[in-house]
Amino acid sequence: MNYETAQDLFDALCAPFAAEEIEWRVGSTTTDKSKGMAWAYIDARAVMDRLDGVCGPENWQCNYSPAPGNSIICNIGVRMPGGDWIWKADGAGATDVEGEKGMLSDALKRAAVRWGVGRYLYEMKSPWVELEEGRNGRAGPIKVSERKKLDETHDEASKRVGWGGPSDVATYRFLLRIVTETVTQPSDAEAFREKYKSMFPLLRVAARRHLDQTLSRVGSQREAAE
Repeated sequence: MNYETAQDLFDALCAPFAAEEIEWRVGSTTTDKSKGMAWAYIDARAVMDRLDGVCGPENWQCNYSPAPGNSIICNIGVRMPGGDWIWKADGAGATDVEGEKGMLSDALKRAAVRWGVGRYLYEMKSPWVELEEGRNGRAGPIKVSERKKLDETHDEASKRVGWGGPSDVATYRFLLRIVTETVTQPSDAEAFREKYKSMFPLLRVAARRHLDQTLSRVGSQREAAE
């Protein structure tokens, strides 16, 4: 595991997936079933691949426990860079399509979201797309010709993962202006880090890294002077 802190590990787990790994299913539809709202998701194999790739196969594990109402809880444990194991859990009920198998997969995916895996998909737009003609009054699958639009929707969301939406960016710009006006020497940078160190993890990934680099540049003035 090549991560120095738990935050670095979490950031890696939160990274967006390639567009090719994203699946789409139909949600709400028009009355005539010609169009539907596309909802993005990842399958359980993509989740396991992400955990294997980021944590290493030996540094994560999961188990299941029954829950009331014919549902199940998936518990995912991840070994932190310091060696401690942290566990997070979530559950799901049986699905209409795959029954118990679908319940296990959904519980795994929901538990992984608590680790940041695919969490950004919940903030994505759900575009309306054209559907193939279905049978027995049901909606058909999404037309293949709509895939380009869906990939573009995902790519747009991926770019926002590090910085967040417009309000997040505006808030960070305001914060950065305050920092650049008040943190002007190495001692200021050190004092700022110490005073607000508990707040850094609350920033979006790219914003936190940019702020860290900004403070480091101010701190490097001491090294240059020496």
